[in-house]
Amino acid sequence: MSDPVFRIACLGAGYFSAFHFDGWRRIEQSALVAIADQDISKARIQDVSAHSDLGTMLTHAKADILDIITPPSTHLAAIRDAVKFQLKAIICQKPFCTSLEEAKQAIALAEQAAIPLIIHENFRFQPWFRVIAKALADGKLGRVHQMTFRMRTGDGQGRDAYLARQPYFQKMERFLIHETGVHYIDTFRFLFGKVQSVYADLRKMNPVIAGEDAGHVVFAFDDGVRAIYDADRNLDHLSDNMRRTFGEAMVEGSFGSISLEGDGTVKFRAFNSQEYETLLAPQDWKGFAGDCVYALQDHVVQGLMGKGAFENTAADYLSVVEIEEAIYRSAAEGRKQILPV
Repeated sequence: MSDPVFRIACLGAGYFSAFHFDGWRRIEQSALVAIADQDISKARIQDVSAHSDLGTMLTHAKADILDIITPPSTHLAAIRDAVKFQLKAIICQKPFCTSLEEAKQAIALAEQAAIPLIIHENFRFQPWFRVIAKALADGKLGRVHQMTFRMRTGDGQGRDAYLARQPYFQKMERFLIHETGVHYIDTFRFLFGKVQSVYADLRKMNPVIAGEDAGHVVFAFDDGVRAIYDADRNLDHLSDNMRRTFGEAMVEGSFGSISLEGDGTVKFRAFNSQEYETLLAPQDWKGFAGDCVYALQDHVVQGLMGKGAFENTAADYLSVVEIEEAIYRSAAEGRKQILPV
């Protein structure tokens, strides 16, 4: 018997939605059937059923999966409307909602309707982080001491920062952590488990934007592991594409270290060695940032087919929102924040 084909409806046709549309079209078990956007002309470009509002789209599309690709302020209302329809799953872009309270409301609505709600948190699906995770699971580093991720997107300087791609970035009062740092909160959880505490020092380097665009956050995990998020959207790193890896990383342990370079290369160097072992060679990855959008979408489809558990359920992702809130409290109060046990 052939595998089912899931009908996909997307809400939002802005800049990033193109990666979603491309991913759905490359998954054999999915068919992109409808798109809704307030500017219906953007939806019509994709040559599928186009609508100006979510309710009309879901009434006509008979969709199995709704993919929400809109800003956080729209998420709760969209989920409230979507759960009225017989969907097999809802995927919602990050940042998830505008607050912890809104996120909890959205989760409750989906649970009451018995519809899986998955957060489109795709960085953990980037191939370099999957390779690093396997190396850690295999014990390649021995006892892990720490990880540092130096995020340098190079797109934050000047009065025109972000305007060409995602202009609403300039007006976000919470920017670096809420919009971008959540990727690494989730990635660090994926690699090291439950976060015990955070300490944050956040700054605004470009005066034309509303929120913070640089800072340092120290995460504490079990067994003494630390992760450092060292981010500045105004600075760059060595890469022909700043949005491939977003920066560089180093994971260090008693047996050696693993490095991530801007071209996607992952290397291991044994302790006291001068030689490197390549764990992941650079490739011409399709899509966004190692094709992580496609990888997450395929993960959801495989989950609906009973071929694995969902990694990014909204209920689990709630801890990312809680950690984000703790980071902002830490920056405001100038002290470490302990997360609930």
